[in-house]
Amino acid sequence: MAIDDLVPTIDISDPSATEFDALDRACSNHGFFLLTGHGLDEVIDATWAAARRFFTADRAVRLAVRRNDENPLGWFDRELTKRRRDHKQVFDFTDPSFATVDAFNRWPDDVDEFRPTMVAFYDAFSDLAQRTVSLVHRSLGLTDDVAANYRGDRTTSSVRLNHYPVGDPVPEEERGGLRELGETALGHHTDPGVLTLLLQDLTGGLQAQEADGNWVDVAPRRGTVVVNLADAMQVWTNDRYRAAVHRVLPMTEVDRMSIPYFYNPSRPAVIEPIPELAEGSPRYSPFVWREYMRARTDDNYTDLGVDDAQITDYAVTTS
Repeated sequence: MAIDDLVPTIDISDPSATEFDALDRACSNHGFFLLTGHGLDEVIDATWAAARRFFTADRAVRLAVRRNDENPLGWFDRELTKRRRDHKQVFDFTDPSFATVDAFNRWPDDVDEFRPTMVAFYDAFSDLAQRTVSLVHRSLGLTDDVAANYRGDRTTSSVRLNHYPVGDPVPEEERGGLRELGETALGHHTDPGVLTLLLQDLTGGLQAQEADGNWVDVAPRRGTVVVNLADAMQVWTNDRYRAAVHRVLPMTEVDRMSIPYFYNPSRPAVIEPIPELAEGSPRYSPFVWREYMRARTDDNYTDLGVDDAQITDYAVTTS
């Protein structure tokens, strides 16, 4: 099957019936598709430039905004996935438009236009995320009244700047006592929220797992935004659509950058199958988003000795 059939491109400004059919197949198989027609090229170009300035600045600039035990936002270079260390450094921030939320963000000094560029990106991608969720709702055939109850919340969402170097992201003199690097640059996983909007540069390395277990490349395509469905969407759709299992291969010749916007439910939201899609046979027990997110992220920075939470923990067992 052609890669365009596996990971279809959807024009969000005017999706055709054929594109909706391709979207439905992709969401049922692996949970990935690409967006064009978003109208955000200038915002995206500015964001790439600011991210590159941050990662190429003196290391002291990043150390000044390093995360700690009290605040998970900011820069970090030794995150864990599946209890193995990732081949990347990251910078995380959340909604900068609300003072109570922005108070936790750590903005670097001496990086030109960094904060205003990230604010513009967050605003633009918050809107694009909601438009993309509406696209998925249409593919599912949900009425507006039903769909209104299954959306995300920008104040609980976040953006991450990823930099994947060639080799270990941690300086050699600081590696003592750290977990070993994983076999992949980013281990296979699903994202916990509603969906993720991802910018990836042209280096490549992102892979999606099909329902049959095969891995396929999500090849970079200039001007597109990658979409991958996440755990809450799989539960809402009662397994009709699949949270995207994905990974990133190690960089061997040049570095890689990516920028995901993680679109999440509201903190008190109860995540459970949409009744109209469950048809009286829900496959998951209800759980509170706030509690699930905490369980999913507690071991990102410290190996707690057990695997992180998954939606399968809430799967309804049948005898």
